[in-house]
Amino acid sequence: MVSGTRRPLLPVESRDSGCVRDRAAAERWISEHVQPTGPIKLVHERPWSTVLRVPLLGGAAWFKACSTAQAFEPRLSAELFARWPNRVAEVLAYDERRAWLLLGDAGTPIGEYGNPPEAWIEVLPPYANLQRGEVVYADDHIARGVPSLPVSTLPARYAELLKRDLPLEPDEPARLRAFSPRFDELCAELAVGGVPASVQHDDLHMGNVYELNERLRLLDWGDSSISHPFFSLVVTFRFLEERTGLPRHDRWFARLRDAYLEPWGHGLGDVFDLAARVGSFAHTIAWARQREFLTPTERTTFEDTFAHVLRRALDTI
Repeated sequence: MVSGTRRPLLPVESRDSGCVRDRAAAERWISEHVQPTGPIKLVHERPWSTVLRVPLLGGAAWFKACSTAQAFEPRLSAELFARWPNRVAEVLAYDERRAWLLLGDAGTPIGEYGNPPEAWIEVLPPYANLQRGEVVYADDHIARGVPSLPVSTLPARYAELLKRDLPLEPDEPARLRAFSPRFDELCAELAVGGVPASVQHDDLHMGNVYELNERLRLLDWGDSSISHPFFSLVVTFRFLEERTGLPRHDRWFARLRDAYLEPWGHGLGDVFDLAARVGSFAHTIAWARQREFLTPTERTTFEDTFAHVLRRALDTI
């Protein structure tokens, strides 16, 4: 970790936004907050972010430049770290205007350990408590750019989704259209379920939970929205099924549901199940938003996964 080289957590005045346009400027900014011990290296460069590894004495820091679609992530990450320092990655500095973020080393992703469901028993209750605590900040997050995806808006957004050219087989959009009236009913039922909107990670899988010194931390909040909090586990359960290999009706899913719901109170099992069904479609709507920011070339690789996400939702009809 790099706590010995931390500076005050203040947004830095700057001119640009989005991913790195000037690598030299980015490296100068990094060096204002930590002391690199070697070359700063590119980890990946994707349409939605660029990540650099910064070697430090005894460890590393991680620089992330976010695209326009995820420009809210640095500030959101800093706000969450300020309130939940033991549950999210350490934020060393951020530049809100350029959408730059500098994180301390969070350790090893639990995917490296096979994404064991036992790890999620530890992750989900603290995550639920974070969500509960962030309810009062929901409007502030929206005002600072975090996408707002309340349940009440989902029927209209679903209708907009159906107008798009989706990467599906010819018969599949017709199935989505036929489901539209029922989807409206499900959303109306969920909207009166009594669970307030909060920050919803929407990419809560084995690649975004890290372990260091026996502590698990969440990071990578760039897909987040302010929405129904229970939607978060749509992705978590998908990866446990597809990557870990748990059968769809494995007992682990009920155990994890119950562990997640415990901080929320009793009697929410039916609401959770309903949220899981609606949330599969909310997830596709969020993907459609990300798609709008991509060039035709960038969409080529995006479409395959988008189609898979859409078909996962279709499976719930």
